[in-house]
Amino acid sequence: MAKRRASFSARAAVVGIVLIGAALIGPVSSGAASSSTSPGPTKTVWLCRPGATPDPCETSLDSTVVKANGQSAVMDVNDAKNPKIDCFYVYPTVSGEPTVNSDLIIQASETGVARDQAARFSEDCRVYAPMYKQLTLNAIGGTVHLTAANLTEAYDSALSGFKDYMAHYNHGRGIVFIGHSQGASTLIQLLKNEVDPNPKIRRLLVSAILLGGNVTVPIGKSVGGDFKHIPACQANDQTGCVVAYSSFLDPPPANSLFGRVGQGVSLLSGQGPNTKLQVLCTNPAALGGGSGMLQPYFLGGTTTPWLTYPGLYSAQCMSVGGATWLQVTPITTPGDTRPLVTQQLGPVWGLHLLDVNMSLGNFVSLVATQAKAYLGHP
Repeated sequence: MAKRRASFSARAAVVGIVLIGAALIGPVSSGAASSSTSPGPTKTVWLCRPGATPDPCETSLDSTVVKANGQSAVMDVNDAKNPKIDCFYVYPTVSGEPTVNSDLIIQASETGVARDQAARFSEDCRVYAPMYKQLTLNAIGGTVHLTAANLTEAYDSALSGFKDYMAHYNHGRGIVFIGHSQGASTLIQLLKNEVDPNPKIRRLLVSAILLGGNVTVPIGKSVGGDFKHIPACQANDQTGCVVAYSSFLDPPPANSLFGRVGQGVSLLSGQGPNTKLQVLCTNPAALGGGSGMLQPYFLGGTTTPWLTYPGLYSAQCMSVGGATWLQVTPITTPGDTRPLVTQQLGPVWGLHLLDVNMSLGNFVSLVATQAKAYLGHP
C-alpha cells in the first residue's frame, strides 16, 4: 500500500518561516545602523522562563508512538525535576506585524513555535527564551523597507535578553544554545561576539544547536569560519561544540536559500560568498559520520499532544556542487501508511519548516548525554 503524504501544514505554517535571499529580501540600505554590540538596558520579556505562568516551554510532553505496522502506544514523558543545565532558545521568524521589527508583546505565533521547537528540551534543561525585536515576515519579505539599523535592532534585542539571563539566572550553569532560521542567525552572531572569544563564558557552553542558519567552516574542516574555538560536534559525549544543518529531501538547487555559503539565510548573519568555506552539516543521528535514523516529533496528536514515527526516516550529511545539507530519506516499508513530510515551500526551501522537528528526539537524547558529560556524570 502506498504511503499517505502529509505536510503537517496546520502547525508548520508558522514554524521557521523566513523569506530570505537576495531575490526576496531586496537591497538592505545602510540607514543609521549602530556598530554597538552593547544594547542599553531593556526589560526582558520572557517567552519561556522557569516559574513563569504560562510557560509554553513547560507543557505536556506525552507522545503517541506510531510504528510501521500501524500499532501505536502512549509514552508518558515528564519535564526534568531538577535539571542541572539551561537551554537558551531564540525562535525563528514568526511575527506577522506590519512593522520592520516586531514588538515584545507575546502572541500566539511565539508561544506556538516555542511549544513546537523548544518544549521537549525541558526533559533536559531549564528553558529560557527571550522575546526579541526580530525582523518580521513583512520586513524579510520586502513588504516594508529594511535597513541595516533594523538588523542591528533585532540582534541587540536578543543580546539584551542574553545579558539579562547571564546576570540574573545563569549562576555558572552550563548552557545549550538552540536556534532556528532567524533565531540561528542571531545566535551565530551572539556566539561569535560573546562566547567564542571569551574563555570564561565558553566554559559554560554545553553545545549549540543552530539549524537552518548556515553556520560556516573551512572546506573539509570542523572548526573555523564563523567560530574559532567552537568545533562541530563529532561524538555524543562531546561538549563545547555545535550541531548545525539544513535538511532536504532532494539536493539543494543552485538558488537554494540554505546550505550554500553567502546565500539566503546567510545574509541575516552578515555572511557573504566565500569559496574557502562551506556550510556546516552535522548529523544528529550519527555525529561521527555516515547515516543514522531520525526520531521526529510533531505536535498534532489526538490521544496525546505529540506524535512520533520511529524508523521512518534516515539521514546523512551530503556535500555536492557547492552545497552541504542533511539528506533526509524516507524508509519504504510495505504496508506502512504513516504520513510523509513534503518540501512544502519548494526545492529552494527544502525541509526548512521542519528542520527542528525531524530530529527533535535525537536532539533531546543528545543534550541529555552532553549534559552528563559536561557535569562529569557517568
